[in-house]
Amino acid sequence: MLIGEYLHIIDQKNRISVPSKFRKDLGTRLVLTRGLDKCLFLYPLGEWETLAEKLAKLPWGKAENRSFVRTMIAGATDVEIDSLGRILVPDYLKVYAKLSEAVVVVGLYSRVEIWNPDLWASYSELSRDSVEAIAEKLGESGLY
Repeated sequence: MLIGEYLHIIDQKNRISVPSKFRKDLGTRLVLTRGLDKCLFLYPLGEWETLAEKLAKLPWGKAENRSFVRTMIAGATDVEIDSLGRILVPDYLKVYAKLSEAVVVVGLYSRVEIWNPDLWASYSELSRDSVEAIAEKLGESGLY
């Protein structure tokens, strides 16, 4: 299961160490892509294939669908975990997520997110302030 929050360093060759607790669940072949809220999404290959199939079935006639699919799929790249547990982040994804020296690696059950620490701190603070209201809405729909 992919859960938890870890602070890691991105090295001079744009490599990030994947937390050892995640490696078994992720496997060695992964897909890294632009995520939402200026983070990166890292998917196990099977999870990515399921998502990509759903995205490919969205109606092309809607501009917002085309835009979302292009962002997610065109921005994706195959990555492999090397023998030291690292993945390589291409420059265009590093720029997109505003990554520099440190990164926050967050497990979200079926995917991993990679964040700029400052953006993660801001996002986390805003989320914590509204978590009760969100839980209330989820409770009304029977999800929580």
